[in-house]
Amino acid sequence: MIHYVKGKLIEKSPVHAIIDSGGIAYFLNISLNTFSKIPDHPDCTLYAHFHVNGNDFSFVLYGFHDEVERDIFRKLISVSGVGPNTARMILSGMTVDEIRHVIATKDVGSLKRIKGIGEKTAERMIVDLHDKIYKAGEATLEKITVAHNTTKMEALAALSSLGLDKTKTEKLLDRLLQGQKDLSLEELIKQVLKQL
Repeated sequence: MIHYVKGKLIEKSPVHAIIDSGGIAYFLNISLNTFSKIPDHPDCTLYAHFHVNGNDFSFVLYGFHDEVERDIFRKLISVSGVGPNTARMILSGMTVDEIRHVIATKDVGSLKRIKGIGEKTAERMIVDLHDKIYKAGEATLEKITVAHNTTKMEALAALSSLGLDKTKTEKLLDRLLQGQKDLSLEELIKQVLKQL
């Protein structure tokens, strides 16, 4: 299995990227989210998902800016009726945090706004993924107000590696950052450790 492709970015578009790695050019299908995060300089790393199409046994490589997006993609395609192209469409229409929030809050309407997602598919996604995403501590039912806060994500990763409960820690981080948005990473971690 290919874990990631690292090399020189030859070409990128909103739907694909081509990376030359050791003289081999890899064509990776990407989401709009990944496209927006690929830097303009030539050095590029994309996390990969190698997919075998069961109908004609063709091979397709999907690329993601980070492992988090790839993990959500893999969760999405585990749902019956959601193929890789539909999952990529979802990841192009919503951020990872928005997908988690929609699943956690069972928001069928938001999923149905994505092209190719009908009501039955949206409901099946929520049923199949709610426990995997919400109970795994990947989402909270609170409105996402600091979802893209890099300090929060770094703090959460650091605190989780210390063995703290991810769900409780993330709720506390959200609460702290809503009150004090200018907290440094160090100060944020210290406050969490004091309160848990």
